[in-house]
Amino acid sequence: MVQCEMCGTKTGSPKTVKIEGAELDVCDECADFGTEVKTQDTSSTSTKYSTSSSSSSSSDSASSAARSTSSSSGGGGGGRDMFDEMDEVVQDYDERIRNARESEGLTQEELANQLNEKASLIRKIEGGDVLPSDKVQRKLEKALAISLSTGGSGDDNEWSGGSSTEGTTLGDVVKRKD
Repeated sequence: MVQCEMCGTKTGSPKTVKIEGAELDVCDECADFGTEVKTQDTSSTSTKYSTSSSSSSSSDSASSAARSTSSSSGGGGGGRDMFDEMDEVVQDYDERIRNARESEGLTQEELANQLNEKASLIRKIEGGDVLPSDKVQRKLEKALAISLSTGGSGDDNEWSGGSSTEGTTLGDVVKRKD
């Protein structure tokens, strides 16, 4: 079973669809959001992901490779995806950056020059309007000696949804543009 790259449901026969310029392997329901990409069948049995030298058909070896790569990437946790191991930016990144910059006695322009970035980018980041890119985040962390990452979740528990015991809801986080 392969995980749909849009909604996350497991599907036995994913379709390759082009959505917003990106090619994704999606389930039948999500395939309606894009244009199906026709793949060319090659007569060669060797593929980029071939794991065995048996004389199986290319579709068999591709599907077994997809199973092996999807199971190995999750670390045996089953039901995990690539986003489980990614670092996330902390929610109060803007305050941390501003406080660290001010404690160093730097203006936004001076910090921008030190990082070789534009001052307007620093203003937007400190205003909470823009998330720093990975590259800018690393520069900020090094220059201001702060950490802006929460790290991967590290636990095998899947999100159960439903009621929230912590009290934070989507409505607490979203800013309306009235």
